[in-house]
Amino acid sequence: MPPHVSADRSAAPPPGRGPVDALITQTRRLKGDMDAVRQDAQGDTADPQGRWQRALCDLALHQLDDLDTHLAQLRDGPPPVPAAPATARRGALLSRVGTAEWNLLTDGAVWSEELYRILGRDLAAPPLTLDELPSLVLDEDRPKLTAMVTDCLVDARPIDGEFRVVRPGGEVRTVHMMGEPVLDGDGGTAAMWAVVRDVSELRRSQRAVRESRDSLQHERHRAQTEHRLAVELREAVLPPWHGSPHLAHQGPGPRPLDVAAHYLPAATTSLIGGDWYDALELADGHTLLSVGDLTGHGPAVSSNTAMLLGALRGMAMAGTQPAQLLSWLNQLLDAAAQPSLGSAVCCRYRPDTRTLSWARAGHPSPLLFRDGTGRRLTAPEGVLLGAGSRAAYGQAEATLEEGDLLLLHTDALAPVDRLLGLAPRLHGARTAQDCVRMVVAECGESAREDDACVLVARVTC
Repeated sequence: MPPHVSADRSAAPPPGRGPVDALITQTRRLKGDMDAVRQDAQGDTADPQGRWQRALCDLALHQLDDLDTHLAQLRDGPPPVPAAPATARRGALLSRVGTAEWNLLTDGAVWSEELYRILGRDLAAPPLTLDELPSLVLDEDRPKLTAMVTDCLVDARPIDGEFRVVRPGGEVRTVHMMGEPVLDGDGGTAAMWAVVRDVSELRRSQRAVRESRDSLQHERHRAQTEHRLAVELREAVLPPWHGSPHLAHQGPGPRPLDVAAHYLPAATTSLIGGDWYDALELADGHTLLSVGDLTGHGPAVSSNTAMLLGALRGMAMAGTQPAQLLSWLNQLLDAAAQPSLGSAVCCRYRPDTRTLSWARAGHPSPLLFRDGTGRRLTAPEGVLLGAGSRAAYGQAEATLEEGDLLLLHTDALAPVDRLLGLAPRLHGARTAQDCVRMVVAECGESAREDDACVLVARVTC
């Protein structure tokens, strides 16, 4: 604001139209571009990031609208107003911007017409003096106004601050006041001149940006916390995702199965999904192999996975056969506090006869690779876990041979034909871990939409 040294100085003429017109054209072009961005950012209002983007666009458009109006009035000069000495001297009356001057010698005041509108005052009423002005201000903001005026009048400091006013109908508006002292010939303060701008809508837009930003940060923190909890819960109950599952072989001689597994996270989400695998050597020398997938993501799914695996291992250790085991898991999931659907394949391998007994619940069948070729085992009946408490599950058997390779997987890993096409390469692998590496190299590099896992068991003797 230029120094206001005399109340009798006439207003400067408006600047040349050419440069201001150019600025107006640029501003309106920018408004159009900004409005297009705003339309693209509509999004889902329930999404914190969408709300934050929309609030930023609204704030930018609000500021550009103000700039457009101010530039237009800067170009055109003051609009026609009723004859009033001080009002005619004040120059451009910008949108939602009013001016005032308080004379300390006469205790008089002169307000612009726009200031009357901002404060909701009757144009026929006399302007308020400095002593009367605080009566319009919200109680908690009056000390701020008093300090601003005192600094200006006593110490000749410029005014720059905000406070809230209450209009006659009870509406609360936020105004920004900038002003300076008017000095007399001796350097003393003879009057105070101020520009008052209604910034209610601007502050409302800024508040919306701030609140939506805080909501977005809270949502991100919550998502990070959920992810960490899901990971910790999963790591506490599942075998390691990398390397061979721990099989505590108790009998004499070599381990009958060489087992390895791997988990492949989704590339499109940071949430932990419901895919799982398990391998466990049982007390009778048999081996439990299982792979499954629960719908959903996050801690709730990890919690159900933990419950399911605990029940699976306990029932398998008690000698329960795969079909009956899935039947009981189905009832357990159906009665869970947070019901969900899931698929699973459960196998029990008996090494002395090389017999594989298995059942499935809406899950892809195991793949059997032998002598460089692969096939899908014929599936018994079995619906998804959690689909109905009275579901029945069939059971199938297959006799394996030394060197056979069994591959269990979740359906998001890869199409079955693609996996069967790996048969010649898997035939030349030395260990189950080498087989898993081949599968991951073939299927794990693409940007998958869901997580997946693979378990390979190789008959060694």
